[in-house]
Amino acid sequence: MKIALLGGTGDQGFGLALRFCKAGMDVVIGSRSMERALEAAKNVRTELGNNVKVEGLLNEDAAKVADAVFLTVPLTGLIPTLKAIANNVKGKVVVSPVVPLEAEIGGTLRPIRLWSGSVAELVAERLKDSKVVAAFHNVSAEALSDLKKSVECDVIVCSDHEDAKQLVMQLAQKIDGVRALDGGPLSNSRFVEELTALLLFLNKKYFVKSSGVRFTGLGRE
Repeated sequence: MKIALLGGTGDQGFGLALRFCKAGMDVVIGSRSMERALEAAKNVRTELGNNVKVEGLLNEDAAKVADAVFLTVPLTGLIPTLKAIANNVKGKVVVSPVVPLEAEIGGTLRPIRLWSGSVAELVAERLKDSKVVAAFHNVSAEALSDLKKSVECDVIVCSDHEDAKQLVMQLAQKIDGVRALDGGPLSNSRFVEELTALLLFLNKKYFVKSSGVRFTGLGRE
């Protein structure tokens, strides 16, 4: 399976690229800039060695060659990205870890209320022929990038497509320390997205950069 991380030159996308490559996955880092995509792929090889399967392409080309596509782009760049890749992701699994946040006075981040309910639901409305999954909202980029440590975080996965949900749960659990949890239908993604604002507040409050969530009493599948 080949995974594309669109906007993979950013902190979250690059962190996921490191973790998936470390787990032996075939990864394509996408970007609006071919130069930045190639540089990011080079940096992954510098971290993990030249034997890892990673390449850099433009976002549209990365989406075309991949089996599963991750939208690791900021909210401001989401709609243009969806327009650019729409024809290349039909029938494919598209994963949205995008969180709708805005800054308040004082620097606190709060969730933006979207008319669609969540970013993931907005993606599903725009990509009607794709299997949209919401996941990886609450895993910090810092935790993903620190390869010396396992990622101590639960990943809640929501989708209206059961096969796509199970696939993304399997991908999540390839990352050391991650437990994937079935979060139900895509409509539940709005609650997961909003939780990120709380985690960012806790990071600031306790002077850390990698807080995550663990749900107790569920066991590990």
